[in-house]
Amino acid sequence: MLTLHHLNDSRSQRILWLLEELGLPHEIKRYQRNAETRLAPPELKAIHPLGKSPVITDGDTTIAESGAIVDYIIRHYGKGAMMPAPGSADYEAYNEWLHYSEGSAMLPLMLNLYVGRLKEAGAPLHPRIDSELANHLGYVDGALKGREFFVGASLTGADIQMSFVGEMAKVFDKLGPYPNLAAWLERMHARPAFQRSVAKGGPYRFA
Repeated sequence: MLTLHHLNDSRSQRILWLLEELGLPHEIKRYQRNAETRLAPPELKAIHPLGKSPVITDGDTTIAESGAIVDYIIRHYGKGAMMPAPGSADYEAYNEWLHYSEGSAMLPLMLNLYVGRLKEAGAPLHPRIDSELANHLGYVDGALKGREFFVGASLTGADIQMSFVGEMAKVFDKLGPYPNLAAWLERMHARPAFQRSVAKGGPYRFA
């Protein structure tokens, strides 16, 4: 059975959401962050050398990286659901969003998090970070104009993968200028499968 190694308050929540959307039988192994450092426990290193979550194990296969996990689960267990047909124009857009989430959009959000901890020492960096946040969040908001989902007419792995971007923007109180992104995130969080994923995964402060 496919096993999700789930760390509280982490990117692994979206993998749990995907599993719920697909109704896929799975096992959850839970790991808790250190209350003081917020770091993952060392036990995760026994699953993958990076010691981070999400990680899935499926028989002899171990996969880290959210985008790779989303792609693997949908290709192997989706039965044609939650992704456009390979070779179609929608598939190329779908694949781009899978990579864009962590490859581009999350960088300014994570810089905002870490530089914010520097307080006054980080002040010179904030104008550039804010500019990049506006650039990326504006791009995402524009892509969602008049759309219910990122690609096509139904939920895909692109929505799953992009959810953490929206959640982090919300945590940083950056969604105000981006109504399309804010409305999309609200719709995603209202989905029954997402609600079930939180009930199973434990409290999720990004929801």
